[in-house]
Amino acid sequence: MSVPVPYRLFGDNLSNGLTLSTVETPYLHSATVALYVRAGSRYETPKTNGLSHFVEHMLFRGSKGYPDSLALNRAIEERGGTLYAETGRDYSLYQISVHPREVPSALAILGDLFAEPAFRDIERERPIILEEILEDLDDRGRKISIDDISRAAAFPGHPLGYSIIGPARNVRRFTTGDVRGHFERFYGARNMALCVGGQVIHREVKALASKAFRRVPPGRRARPLVARPSLVGPRFRCVWNDSAQTQVQMLFYALPDWDPAYPALAALLRVIDDGMSTPLHYQICDQKGLAYHVAASLEPFHDTALVEVDAACAHAKLPELLREIFGVLNHFRTSLVANDVLEKAKNRYLGDLEAGFDDLGGLCGWFGAADLFQRPRTHEELVKRMKGVTAEQVRRVARRVLDPQRLTVAAVGALDRKTARQVARQVDDFGG
Repeated sequence: MSVPVPYRLFGDNLSNGLTLSTVETPYLHSATVALYVRAGSRYETPKTNGLSHFVEHMLFRGSKGYPDSLALNRAIEERGGTLYAETGRDYSLYQISVHPREVPSALAILGDLFAEPAFRDIERERPIILEEILEDLDDRGRKISIDDISRAAAFPGHPLGYSIIGPARNVRRFTTGDVRGHFERFYGARNMALCVGGQVIHREVKALASKAFRRVPPGRRARPLVARPSLVGPRFRCVWNDSAQTQVQMLFYALPDWDPAYPALAALLRVIDDGMSTPLHYQICDQKGLAYHVAASLEPFHDTALVEVDAACAHAKLPELLREIFGVLNHFRTSLVANDVLEKAKNRYLGDLEAGFDDLGGLCGWFGAADLFQRPRTHEELVKRMKGVTAEQVRRVARRVLDPQRLTVAAVGALDRKTARQVARQVDDFGG
């Protein structure tokens, strides 16, 4: 039996092309205003890599109505909110959570910011970003970010393999003109989706948003380079780092949400790793003591996805750790999931969907971020898809996705040559 949905969802397009969605949640006593933009490393070239992230930083420097960072942040914080922003690969997010009565002010502030940003003080922001880059480097300036290393290996020469923050050489040479040009190219209304959730009324939100964002020009919708996974794996990349543990990350090219097998893939990830009784944690951490933490997750993009398995362990344990992880993954490629195990995974998924009714940020992401690329799925559609997943569908999607040709493995740590060669052989033998 389907759970009644307590919120009401409305969608509109404003006159300048801005997509608007409103999630009315009268049972909650807060509100969130979230703006999603098709801007991120996915839309960049080697020359412009890092510019989307740079623009995000520079937007905190103020606008016409709020001439510097102090004025902008004080205006938001006086109303009980905080400007949160992040740059990803597929899109960027700008979000303010406030009391419902402050929604008009939050919309007005964001509207002013995205109509006439100041882009002042670039030489104050540049060293901050360069400091951020240092977090991903060792003391010799070598990249040790496992996320960047694994994705560069999985998507060689494609923007999905670029670092979100970009290389230091780019950050050092970006000018205010570069920042403004990138903003003008990607921050048009047709390239944005606005979502307002909370104790609000759609018709009032639409009127407020229309007024607040009326000065944002329509612009053009950005279209990223199509993701074309290279099915010539497995691939292995090892980077030396004088650390206490070796980090390891396994990536498999996966499936986009619109693929009919996606619900089975979501169920498979729940079966593999969704609590301490699932095999990834139970076998590797609880029974073998090979790692303190190991996790499997799904990173979705609008046209593809990545299955990601992360762990860290003592350097000498890495071959045994990989052997156990590969054993868990191979099991699901060959064996049917027990009915009770699958039902547990499905019930936890459905429970999390229902719990999401109380998460305004999650609801805005569910509907607002999806609006950038396609029609968001309703709660009823998600429930129906998951309930229909069978054990055979899970095995088929495991065979399809957990395939050696789709595999990329990256390791960062103090591995001696013998251990590194042993790991490389294990990666080559996966699935054999």
